[in-house]
Amino acid sequence: MPNEGTILDAPAVETEGLAKSFGDNRAVDGVDLIVPAGTVYGLLGPNGAGKTTVVRMLATLLRPDGGVARVFGHDVLREPDAVRSRVSLTGQYASVDEDLTGTENLVLLARLLGYSKAQARERAAQLLEAFGLSEAADRQVKKYSGGMRRRIDISASILNTPDLLFLDEPTTGLDPRSRNQVWDIVRLVVANGTTVLLTTQYLDEADQLAGRIAVIDRGKVIAEGTPGQLKASIGAGTVHVRLRDADQRPAAERVLAEELGTTVQREADPVALTARADASGSDRGAAAQASRALARLAEAGIIVDDFSLGQPSLDEVFLALTDRPATEEVTA
Repeated sequence: MPNEGTILDAPAVETEGLAKSFGDNRAVDGVDLIVPAGTVYGLLGPNGAGKTTVVRMLATLLRPDGGVARVFGHDVLREPDAVRSRVSLTGQYASVDEDLTGTENLVLLARLLGYSKAQARERAAQLLEAFGLSEAADRQVKKYSGGMRRRIDISASILNTPDLLFLDEPTTGLDPRSRNQVWDIVRLVVANGTTVLLTTQYLDEADQLAGRIAVIDRGKVIAEGTPGQLKASIGAGTVHVRLRDADQRPAAERVLAEELGTTVQREADPVALTARADASGSDRGAAAQASRALARLAEAGIIVDDFSLGQPSLDEVFLALTDRPATEEVTA
């Protein structure tokens, strides 16, 4: 179980003006964070936004150039050993030995952590069972699927249950089923009392797991809050339209832009359009706007096969904040 004492007396993570440069590249530029203990906190942003650099500084693997960072009240520069005793890190790539079996990997690491032989085997068996790897326990890790490798990697990170677990893009490259399995593991870890700081470029992942999210772009936090707060910040709803005829899309785009008073986005589907409704944040106002827009489309002779009003997605939040999608890579 997590350490007692200060875990509930201080935020799991607190940073003020955290900064790091690599040559002329300002990778992290004055990041302020407060991560409550016992939660999943998401750092959301595209590749190159500074997420991994923030995590490496918090885990004492990189020295900050400026600002202050504390983990459960311990300064990462002045008290690195105290920080390391409370945290564990699972990076973007599996760090276990692929030539060893699942059991051999966990037993070896447990022995290095001070477990006796019997204790190491017992702990390895517990984790393999909990993460659905018992049948693969005696198989070499190089024969595991991508999802199984991520599960064994996370298992290795919590042999000693950490107070804070850094998960750096844990589902990159995984298929949907494997991603869901990793998500279940994250929920299990948090249910057992560990705080999780999750970096991801997948908006649905942050939406599924994180209680609060900091959106990072070009080394800066550009928005922070619960998923609901971030979505509400750009309007009460999003209008989704599918037309009968793709040739009518330009005309429909003009009608929606005039009625909703906002930019209309063309989707990859040639008959689909998306636009935000009611920037004032009123659900009733958004519904009224959407109704008027539908009526205007009908008056213009534009045939609509599907029309819906829903809550904005985190993808739309990121697009509204940065004028580009979250999947776009940031370059220095």
